[in-house]
This record gives sequence, C-alpha cells and structure tokens, in this order.
Amino acid sequence: IGVLAGGCGLGYTSFLRLTEFQGDLGMADHSADNSSHGMEEHNKTFAGFVTGSMALSIICGYVLVALVAFRFAHTLNVFTGFAGLILGLIAVLVDTRTGGKWYLSGGLLVLFGLITAVNVS
Repeated sequence: IGVLAGGCGLGYTSFLRLTEFQGDLGMADHSADNSSHGMEEHNKTFAGFVTGSMALSIICGYVLVALVAFRFAHTLNVFTGFAGLILGLIAVLVDTRTGGKWYLSGGLLVLFGLITAVNVS
C-alpha cells in the first residue's frame, strides 16, 4: 500500500485517513423498531439539503459569469474570471458556515456580474 496518491507525496493509507468522514450525518433512522419517527433528524436533513442546493445554485451563477468573462471580456479576462470564481467560492463558504442568509455571496455575484458586463461592453 505504498502507492502515492496523486503524486503529492502522500501514501495511500495517509490519503485515506485524510479523506475519511468523522462525525454523525444526522440522518433519520428508518428501522422497524424506531417509534419516534425521527422528525428532528428529518428536519436537519432537509435543512442541509436546502442549504446545499442554495450553495450549488449560487456557485453555478459564479461559473456562468466567469465563463462569460473568460470568453467575452476585453481586458484581463482570465484574471477577472478566476478572481471572481475564487472570491465567489470563499463567499459561498462563509455564507454557508454563518447560517445561510446568502447576502455576501449574492451581493458579490451581482457585483461580479456588473464588472463583467462593463468589461464586455
């Protein structure tokens, strides 16, 4: 098992230890002897699903605007596209960790879109 993972100097077992999940997913138990029906776990699961869906939707918006910047921007197209993607991903992560109000990532997406629109025209 001395295979290197991706050529980055990590052994395969070290790579597995780094990527293994630790913790509880909080999913509802669907066994036959469960009498409480796990409503609290269902609500946690649904909230996590909605948060993930919103984050993915906003990230898709950043990718779309970055693709427009890469192709149609007149000056600094590669820099603008990658800077918008990186800042957008950081903003989505911050909004996800702080409760999911999406003001930071949504506002930054609008600003990134406006900067790209000005650079395209």
